[in-house]
Amino acid sequence: DPVAVHQARVGVLAVRVGAALGQARPHLIELGAAGCLMDIGLWQLPAGLVGRVGGLTPQEQARYETHPQAAAELIRGWTPPWPRLPEIVLQHHEREQGQGFPRGLTGEAILLPAKILGLVDSYAALTGPAGLRPHEAMREILRARHQAFPASLVKALLNEISVFPPGTLVRLNSGEVGRVVAVNRHHPLRPRVEIPDPRSGNFKVVDLSEAPFLYITSPVTDGPR
Repeated sequence: DPVAVHQARVGVLAVRVGAALGQARPHLIELGAAGCLMDIGLWQLPAGLVGRVGGLTPQEQARYETHPQAAAELIRGWTPPWPRLPEIVLQHHEREQGQGFPRGLTGEAILLPAKILGLVDSYAALTGPAGLRPHEAMREILRARHQAFPASLVKALLNEISVFPPGTLVRLNSGEVGRVVAVNRHHPLRPRVEIPDPRSGNFKVVDLSEAPFLYITSPVTDGPR
């Protein structure tokens, strides 16, 4: 089931982001549980509606936006061991400037775990099957970070994913094309890159985190996804 797979991806990555932010173990367990349950309300909607998110009529969109309440109500009925769990699930589509749903909450009114889930949910949706590459998804998120997500959370997510996974072909500002051979965890946009040396016919490996004037301008689109 695509919804179950998506929830599992969100749960795992949300825990990683929460850990990077220094969340205590009980809160990480709560966060992982929320990620794995946040979309159970979608199973109460028509299957065709869920598959067409993004091209819905106003009436269908309104129906779609009921799924956080449906999920929270189901979870409350189970009496979960984490008292905040229903509220976290209810808030996972709220956004920093009040443009989310179902209640249009803003800023500190949104629980931190719900903010983490919202960010990771967006990233996972963008990078799903036949979706965007990691760097493309992060570009979309970064464009909206001041409106939708706190910068500190975006940075934590960026540090937990491989924006340019090993094997990705990239173009550098020097005009050279290289292949990513290793990721720098603390500098995800500046990996180690293997570049052909036309003079020797060999390859040189450059650590972009140690080369301040050399950087990636774009991936080479015919490289591996």
